[in-house]
Order: sequence, then C-alpha cells, then structure tokens
Amino acid sequence: MSTSLPPPVPGQSFDLNLEAAGRVRVYRDGPDEGRPVLLVHSVNAAGSAYEIRPIYEHLATRRPTYAMDLPGFGLSDRSDREYTPRLMTDAVSGVVAEVRRRHGDVDIDLLGLSLSCEFVARKVHEDPEGIRVLALVSPTGFDGKGRKAAPEGTTRAMPGFYRFVSWDRWDAKLFGLLVKPRIIRYFLEKTWGGKNIDEGLFEYDVLTTRAEGAHHAPLRFVSGYLFSLDISRIYESLKLPVWMGHGVRGDFVDYRGAKMMEHLSNWDIVAFETGALPHFEVPHNFFASLDPFLDA
Repeated sequence: MSTSLPPPVPGQSFDLNLEAAGRVRVYRDGPDEGRPVLLVHSVNAAGSAYEIRPIYEHLATRRPTYAMDLPGFGLSDRSDREYTPRLMTDAVSGVVAEVRRRHGDVDIDLLGLSLSCEFVARKVHEDPEGIRVLALVSPTGFDGKGRKAAPEGTTRAMPGFYRFVSWDRWDAKLFGLLVKPRIIRYFLEKTWGGKNIDEGLFEYDVLTTRAEGAHHAPLRFVSGYLFSLDISRIYESLKLPVWMGHGVRGDFVDYRGAKMMEHLSNWDIVAFETGALPHFEVPHNFFASLDPFLDA
C-alpha cells in the first residue's frame, strides 16, 4: 500500500488484526468518558472514513468517537480476496468488540452510511448485544423495486461480469479508467445532485484510489457481490431504536421502499433537502435531528 495516503480523519489510529476480516484500521478521537459511537463509511470505488468525517468531528466534541476503514478501503488491508457482506459484517463486529473492550464493555452506538448500513444492520440482527441504538444515513435496500427477502446470504453477485473486469491483465488499468479525477467528480456530483460537492472529499477520493490494491474491493462492489438480497428481512428484524436519515436529491435517493418501515415504532425516518450525504450539505439540520436521538 502507498505510504503517502494520509489518514481520512483526525485523532489517533490503530490496527486490529481480526481473524475473520484481516487487518482493519480504526480511528479514535474525543474524550475518554461518555458512551462510545462507531461510524462506518460507505462502499464505492473510492470509499474511506473521510465520507463520515463531518459526523466524526462533530461527535468527537461530545463523546468517545471511533471510525473504521472497511476491508479493501482506506488504510485497511486491500489484498486480493473475496469481498462479501460476510467479510464486512465480521469486520464491523470485530471493531465493535474492541471498542466495547476499551470502555468496560459498555453498550455503544453504531452508525452506517449507504451500503455499510446493510453491514451494521446485519451485525445487530445476528448479535444485538452491546449495541444501544443504530443510526442509518442514506441506507441502501429501500428502493422501489420491491421487498428484498431472498434466502439468507443471497447477493446480487454477477460472477461472469466479475471474471471479465478482474482479468489480471487489465483489472488495475480498467479501475484506473473508472477513477480518473473527472470521473470521481462526476459521480460525486451525482451523489450531491449538483455541482457544489465537498472538495476535501474529492481530493481524498483521488488519493485513496491510487493506493496499492485499491481496485480489489471496488471490482467486487461493481459486480454486485456486496449488495444483499435478504436485507429487507434484516431491517425488519431490528428491535432496538433506529434513526434513518436520507436526502431527496441526486441519483442515489430512491426511498420508496422505506414505507414498509414507517409503521414500526422503533424507527424514526427523517428526509433532508439534500443529496445522499446530508451531513456534508446541511450539518446544522442533520445534527439537530441526529443528536437528540443519540442523546436520548
């Protein structure tokens, strides 16, 4: 991996070597006292903890705050291996256990962004112990294409497409074409639903896509391996308090399927007049809704 990649968020950092997920980089900031919170970034061609940086910096003024780079992203292990919801969920579970260990096994709060919401929800579904509340920012799995209740562990994986894009004679070169700066800016503008993107995120995206092994996990992502087809049942099974915030502008804000959760008393769903990253665009409004939920 390139040693020139700076950390995506401020504060201290450490590596966890997890038996089920490999080496995972974890970041920590904020006071020693208080209820810890763990933040998990999205999955895309340029994913990293920078995507949740405004939330990390805000919460670190109030409580012990942790973030992680998922396997295959940021400063975590980017080796050539199978990247699946199982791997990502196991990584989240491992970091949750370590955060709890560092704080006397207290229950912690957990937040996911976009596709990682599926991983944090699955962790809670499988093992809710130690998680007090769950916050989901622009979660996937709520589009208008119907309820996703396939057999457990089913994904959208397209093995033939993956074999094509991961051919070792051109996989890194193909990925390089997909993450040219103008392409990264194009997709961020789709995420924002406009031209006024966060330039710091853009600059870090350019850097992180140039690290050694940066193509392995994203090629699994574009081949559907990280999208779960049983996720509706996972979301519906959650018994703890859930806060869900999402935008309404741009290419990644289809939440017609969220209606299936509105009747559940433990779900609080909030829409923002933004793209898919409301914490960058309207931090005041975003935290005015998230903070009372986490403080309750």
